[in-house]
Amino acid sequence: MFQDIKPHLVELRKRLAISFATVIVFAFIAFGFNQQIIEFTKAPLVKVVHGDPFIGGIGIFFTALKISVFTGFLFALPVVFYQIWAFISPGLYEHEKKYVIPFVSISTFMFLLGSAFAYWVVIPFGFQFLWMFAGNIVNFLQTLDEYIGIFTKILFGFGVAFELPVILFFLGMLGLVHDKNLRDFFGYAVLISFIFAAILTPPDVITQLLMAGPLIILYVISIIIVKMVNPYKEDDEEEEEEDIKDKPKQLK
Repeated sequence: MFQDIKPHLVELRKRLAISFATVIVFAFIAFGFNQQIIEFTKAPLVKVVHGDPFIGGIGIFFTALKISVFTGFLFALPVVFYQIWAFISPGLYEHEKKYVIPFVSISTFMFLLGSAFAYWVVIPFGFQFLWMFAGNIVNFLQTLDEYIGIFTKILFGFGVAFELPVILFFLGMLGLVHDKNLRDFFGYAVLISFIFAAILTPPDVITQLLMAGPLIILYVISIIIVKMVNPYKEDDEEEEEEDIKDKPKQLK
């Protein structure tokens, strides 16, 4: 059994190593512009508080390193998604393997779209809400490093969330899910969306709604997409029931 798994583990390690190396290369490049990048990350907060609550904190090495690695990851997204495809492609049919370019392109676009939505919509509204009720954002964010940590977590969370239609599209294309599966799971999807939002956003209702809301909308869009790719057919269910009934007879 281990001999069967070992080649997959070797392949997985190879793909992870390439992805990691690409992120590090881009992170080194980004580190040379860390002050400009940090200023860019602080811009939504500066607009809310009408000033910089972290004066003098820009030179912190580990803060600069953290944001450089995240920036490197964003630039390395096409390579990362290609490595994911390269890992799963041996299990696909030949006509399915041709979707590599659409998969990499759309996955990269959706991740960046989710991050952009977080940067220009969620973070400003979320911290505006905190500022209105707290009067001083520093009560929530004691250091620049803490802000960068929340900033990167929100952007990463929204990037992953916006991958939902892409993932379900390819699962539908492979015949692993159909629209009825997703419709039946809708109630659980709503609950999971709010749990996911609570984990990845600051402790305020507005930010959590700004994440859970788009997640639910994306799930509905995914149902429509999967219905076009792999629609549910009652004949399929009847055939499955007949197969289940015939199995005891075949055993006899």
